[in-house]
Amino acid sequence: MSDLEGLTRRLISKGYSQDEIIERLVQEYLDFKDIDKSLAYSLAKAVYEECKKSDISTISIPFIKDLLKIFMANVSSGKQGVGCRGAGDFFVHKLISELSETKNKAFLSPSSLDDAGAVRLNDITGFRGEPFDKNNLMIVSKMEGIHSRLSDFPFICGFHVTRAALRDLYVKGSKPISIMIDVHLGDDADVGKLFDFMAGISTISDLAKVPITAGSTLRIGGDMVIGNRLVGGVAAVGLASNNLLARRNIKVGDKILMTEGAGGGTITTTAIYSGNHEVIKETLNIKFLEACEIILKSDYIDEIHAMCDVTNGGLRGDLYEINYEAKCGVVIYENEVRKLVNPTVLKLLEKVGVDYLGVSLDALLIYCSENVSERIISDLSKNNVKCAEIGNVDDSNQISMIFENEEKREILPRFRESAYTKIKQEIGEQTPELINEMEKKIEKSAIKALNKRKKVIEFLKR
Repeated sequence: MSDLEGLTRRLISKGYSQDEIIERLVQEYLDFKDIDKSLAYSLAKAVYEECKKSDISTISIPFIKDLLKIFMANVSSGKQGVGCRGAGDFFVHKLISELSETKNKAFLSPSSLDDAGAVRLNDITGFRGEPFDKNNLMIVSKMEGIHSRLSDFPFICGFHVTRAALRDLYVKGSKPISIMIDVHLGDDADVGKLFDFMAGISTISDLAKVPITAGSTLRIGGDMVIGNRLVGGVAAVGLASNNLLARRNIKVGDKILMTEGAGGGTITTTAIYSGNHEVIKETLNIKFLEACEIILKSDYIDEIHAMCDVTNGGLRGDLYEINYEAKCGVVIYENEVRKLVNPTVLKLLEKVGVDYLGVSLDALLIYCSENVSERIISDLSKNNVKCAEIGNVDDSNQISMIFENEEKREILPRFRESAYTKIKQEIGEQTPELINEMEKKIEKSAIKALNKRKKVIEFLKR
């Protein structure tokens, strides 16, 4: 895929002449589209003209110029590891959560770094003049982006992103009631990709009995991006009672249970791009959703304090985020965790040199009181869902893992999640040397964006 607008602006900033830029754009068009050279020149000239005319450096009105200006951090998403589910990504998302905070507070907001967010109905005012009173009923919501490397495999992409969105609702103790879709196609993407993507989404919709209610279909960058990439995400909405299973409810002494994990989008990507395609079928299940249904219908739901799914940065990353929010520590037994990883998937990860503790396993973590742990394990086992106790919560504020040789070590997320494809292994998981300088620049950029918001709010109020 080629971002013609981004390419043109980049070449202008590097001092390339108009003719040189147009020649480059013509080649991009001819590489991606079956068109004659004269049409390619016409399109290239139009792109160049729009980029020149939209240059904000010529704007004389300060307010408009500041409105359109980006306060650059001068740190790229790739260098910071944004979306790579490691410490670098977590740092950026904490700043995003701060920008998400407004005077209208959610019951469970992005600042909690939880799986999903929630608003309580009786906190909502302005509808027919009165707050709702529905026994503390809550609306729980989640937005899940598709796995970027599954663009060429839309069905499995749609399947896994939808399952992931519903998972994040279930783990907060909510019942999913609606699925919404946002999909963007490159200008040259075949329309069949869209149908294949929708078929994958609707497969989960059908199996989970959750209707698709709305969506949006657009092209990436309109006419300014060519290629066949597919990007987007799935949003889901659920309803929960007063017992929201948030991470902040975790207590010292809780037992930590985990269900079997065979992975989703990440494991599928690992299988495809390492040439081990047969492993994909291991990920095709809805055991996670079924396990949550069993738990939510049980008579011991009040004894469960929190549930989470093992996704962001694997168990390393999730435990770090959970402990940060719950202000606690954990002791985990590695041999118990290993037993719960699908054997075929574990074999694949070992074969390609991927640390299974640092990738998404799509397993369910359950934090519960000791007197119901065995019942949960038994009930799930009766329904063909493997589950076991993997550790407990303490007040150490550390993530300690005990290995088979009784060695106890603190585990922390790396800068990026485990490198599960060849290109990721080439980039590496190491923390950049200039990380402190990078973080200062990023924080400064976030503060400037926040100040811009304040200025625009003041303008609109006037």
